Amino acid sequence: MNNINLALQILPTGKSKVEAYSLVDEAIKIIQDSGLRYEVCPFETVIEGPYEQVMKLAEAAQQACFDAGATDLLVYMKLQRSKDKSVIIEDKMAKYR
Repeated sequence: MNNINLALQILPTGKSKVEAYSLVDEAIKIIQDSGLRYEVCPFETVIEGPYEQVMKLAEAAQQACFDAGATDLLVYMKLQRSKDKSVIIEDKMAKYR
């Protein structure tokens, strides 16, 4: 199965800045604990892995925010996938490192 890349941004609404960052930290912890490759960026976190696994992780990250006290979320996702090959973070980032 080919890997995909998913850029995931979760924005809790109706919370102070400090509370919102704390909720986002809970989502990032779920991603860190997943075992999938990821990169935390200033506006989003990019996750790499098999489609089904990545999409389940995106749901789990949202649920982590709800479990930590969020009542409303804005969730932005960008997905890159290929029919014939895996989409790899390093292929896009290597020249900038």
